[in-house]
Amino acid sequence: MSDAVVLENVTKRFSNVLAVDGINLRIPQGCIYGFIGPNGAGKTTTIRMIMSILYPDEGRVTVLGNDQPALVKDRLGYLPEEKGLYKSMKVWEIAAYFGRLKGLSARDARSRAKALLERFGLGEWMGQKCQTLSKGMGQKVQIISTLIHEPELVILDEPFSGLDPVNMELVRDIVLEMKRAGKTVIFSTHVMAQAEQMCDYILLINGGQTILNGTLAEVKASSNRALVIDFDGEVSHFEGLPGVASYRNAGKQVEMQLEDDADTQAILAALVGKVHIHRFDTREPSLHEIFIREIGGEKQ
Repeated sequence: MSDAVVLENVTKRFSNVLAVDGINLRIPQGCIYGFIGPNGAGKTTTIRMIMSILYPDEGRVTVLGNDQPALVKDRLGYLPEEKGLYKSMKVWEIAAYFGRLKGLSARDARSRAKALLERFGLGEWMGQKCQTLSKGMGQKVQIISTLIHEPELVILDEPFSGLDPVNMELVRDIVLEMKRAGKTVIFSTHVMAQAEQMCDYILLINGGQTILNGTLAEVKASSNRALVIDFDGEVSHFEGLPGVASYRNAGKQVEMQLEDDADTQAILAALVGKVHIHRFDTREPSLHEIFIREIGGEKQ
């Protein structure tokens, strides 16, 4: 399988800020690749270099086999983090306009715009001006504008922002459909559950550097197993348990990072009679927990 995107020792500086620090990355064709990391980690800067909006100070970026990514822009679809619509344009007009910018004929752009608007539940709004749309509706129109020309490589920067659960599922289904069609999808997100459900590969970046990179299975295997307990009672009883490296308290649920030699039966025995346990389950750590551990989250 060839690579849709290759980054080789890519570095980007802004004045005295090192935004991206020597990243190496290969993104196979036909996969979903998730970029995760805290605000200011370098995700958006990396995406903008892939899109040739920015250029690296050092290193090389290759996109769809071309080391001049600007030459393949019509084969890319990009949803930026900072989003905006021309408020005075009608909904179908702006979607068709972006299709025309990517080389579609006026007829094809109009036809595809209307079909996608219907699919996204915006059929009755297609003749309205964009200024009448809610934030979630506007987000859907921008996703439609990103996909209208059926790009080979789709880059979505925070695509779930502003969407309700129903429309998050719709976007998820469309991303998975693109993968089935052999397209490559890169998306950055703070929604760890979506990344865990959808991604074949994960890049965790912080301070412009790669912290973790690989298949979802490889990323999870790099971290110790987790113990999840659903409970009623005082969370203070989880302090100082044997074999527990750290834990995250979510109110009625605790997710623990276990040490290599942890005895789960000893942990259970230490809690019996102190809290009421509804679930006691050993499993791989969630992507959320890995994120918190690697980025330096503190025990709650």
